[in-house]
Amino acid sequence: FAVYYGMEHLSPQLFAVCLGGLWLARALTQWGKPGNRWMTALALGFCLLLGLAGEPALLRWYPVLLNGLLLALFGLSLKFGPPLIERLARLSEPQLPEVAVRYTRTVTQVWAGFFLLNGLVVVALNVWAPLSWWTLYTGLIAYGLMGPFAARVKTVVEEDIHFYQLIREVLIANLHRHPANICIEVGRQNTPGQFRP
Repeated sequence: FAVYYGMEHLSPQLFAVCLGGLWLARALTQWGKPGNRWMTALALGFCLLLGLAGEPALLRWYPVLLNGLLLALFGLSLKFGPPLIERLARLSEPQLPEVAVRYTRTVTQVWAGFFLLNGLVVVALNVWAPLSWWTLYTGLIAYGLMGPFAARVKTVVEEDIHFYQLIREVLIANLHRHPANICIEVGRQNTPGQFRP
């Protein structure tokens, strides 16, 4: 909606300055993080093009740029590793088992696919659809798709983490040579409440 508002009420030059300022602020607060410099450079290049061209219709391509940047961020993390979702998962669980590492790779691939498809939809809307359709999709529908998608991924990851913690606790109890019934009780106690027998 900000882009739609900017197209109607602000000059492209002013919008470019505001957007460029936000990207510079982001760059300074995220300095040294993966992808920060090249993403900022591309975004500032877009802002420069917008400011020089003075064409409000260029603002419709900003969501395409964002989807492309996110696709590149997720995709490059798959190529050069570790995958972005694995990095995020290791913030809460530094010792991920191999099966979780494979899973986070798959989730990273799914997110990359989402950003590819989302970007292609926005390109199609830019080329063939009226501004009202573009605004509806980029301002509401895309976020409506992303929110539940992210929530579902988070839920699955959290459920899997509980499962791996349960296995770890049972194995540790077994390594301490506790009797089998104690190991089973350790597993039962570490099972989330809705699944506990």
